[in-house]
Amino acid sequence: MRRAILALLLMLPAAAGKAEDIGSVGYRFQWFGPNDRIVIEAIDDPDVPGVTCYMSRARTGGIKGALGLAEDPPYASIACRQVGPIDASRLDKLESPHEVFSERASLIFKTTQVVRFWDARRRALVYLTYTDRIIEGSPQNSISVVPVGVK
Repeated sequence: MRRAILALLLMLPAAAGKAEDIGSVGYRFQWFGPNDRIVIEAIDDPDVPGVTCYMSRARTGGIKGALGLAEDPPYASIACRQVGPIDASRLDKLESPHEVFSERASLIFKTTQVVRFWDARRRALVYLTYTDRIIEGSPQNSISVVPVGVK
């Protein structure tokens, strides 16, 4: 019974939004399985059309990485940009903070997240990426800011 519940939990989608792979580079050779690498992904904000975030993060290779059992390091960097028109009238109605993206960084207990904040006073969207764990997360984080309506 426990195995069935665990299998069901692992099959649930972990992503709030989808990330599109842009590319990757290897940074550490592994004798068996794929090399450790840094991946770059594009994440379109589902609630703010016209904003895309580009996130780079480490992915663990080797046999565990190939099987999806490895724990990825908690390092990530983010850069968000306006890539199209933004409907500024909808921004004051945004939930803040709001999870834009979430993906497992280990088999069960660790996730990498992108959270959006709306700074109404400064008219700016602030995106934060970090990795958390059920018991102990990491304070390592990265932010990016997209000004709205600045001329």
